[in-house]
Amino acid sequence: MLESGYHNVPAGHTVSVVTHLEMLSQAEQRPEANVPLALERVRHADVDWYRSLFRAVGADYLWFGRLTQDKEALAQVLHDPDVHLYVLKSGPEEAGLLELDFREADTCELAYFGLTSAYVGGGAGRWLMNRAIALAWQQPIKRLHVHTCTLDHPKALDFYIRSGFTPFKRQIEIAQDPRLIGLLPKTAASQIPMV
Repeated sequence: MLESGYHNVPAGHTVSVVTHLEMLSQAEQRPEANVPLALERVRHADVDWYRSLFRAVGADYLWFGRLTQDKEALAQVLHDPDVHLYVLKSGPEEAGLLELDFREADTCELAYFGLTSAYVGGGAGRWLMNRAIALAWQQPIKRLHVHTCTLDHPKALDFYIRSGFTPFKRQIEIAQDPRLIGLLPKTAASQIPMV
């Protein structure tokens, strides 16, 4: 059991508080802005394309999960018929990423959800979440879950709660800083100091 108080984090690592949230029945759609967006399903995604979009969406928050997988393992995930990958588009521009994982029976994990920085704060997130929830519950599931952490956008946790998710568990994650092992540029997430 972890004792109360301060704990050292190894040099070259990040630490975050991870909050797990779930939705046990479909939440009502929230009012959304009239934004000119489209959501396109991507089947058999090219791994290099996917990683580029993943970085564009997640570098500011030190997303690293898909960057640590080798190409073959990542391709297996992306090409799995129970993993539904979508790209959010504004005209021809890629504006965000949505990944719904149905590999666990009766369950959908909102595995990745995010916008490129140009689209944060303008209503695109709510637009995308309304569609994510609807797409997840079109399948025969009993539970939709997601997790976020303190490295994510400062309003992410509140956004998930307002979208209908309920927190049910918290964890501490310690991981190698992806900037120091070459997965992300050293200029990524300047709000998070490298130690």
